[in-house]
Amino acid sequence: MDLTITQWINNLSGAGGAMDLAMVAVTTYAVPVLILLVVAQWWLGQPRPLARHACIAAGASFLLGLGLAQVILLFVHRLRPYDAGVSHLIIEKTADWSFPSDHAIASTSIVFAWALNGMRRWLALFGALAAVICFSRIYVGMHYASDVLGGMGVALVAALLVKAVYKPDTRLDRWLTSWF
Repeated sequence: MDLTITQWINNLSGAGGAMDLAMVAVTTYAVPVLILLVVAQWWLGQPRPLARHACIAAGASFLLGLGLAQVILLFVHRLRPYDAGVSHLIIEKTADWSFPSDHAIASTSIVFAWALNGMRRWLALFGALAAVICFSRIYVGMHYASDVLGGMGVALVAALLVKAVYKPDTRLDRWLTSWF
């Protein structure tokens, strides 16, 4: 099923049309845009203490998720689908392993942290952007569908761990959210 879904999505690409250009742009620029949207919530988010707490939780989840991925990569060495002949690639090759998807971890860790902290404002936009980012990684030929799902799982674990450790309105939280 993983191969079927991966090939079905990736077979939509390669015609060189507007969809290819859009997916390459999403896969290249959307994670930094999502990060900037979260950073903007530091000053614009309401209620401010909760928004700032969510920003820190999102950043911590993002970093923890990517750290967990590095540990996973010590044990799981999955070829990229383009190297295995499963997909065709429409962006530059990368030298690292396929599982889990860092883009999926980065984008969905922000969404999970945002949701776990009760931040409804911007959640739909963040979620939609993360979904398009995850789709784009399969579309451009960089990941299997299960790489993306695995990345989402890592992101959820990271966000839940941060939620368990980093509580709102604690001394640490008040100190961190008082900056700027």
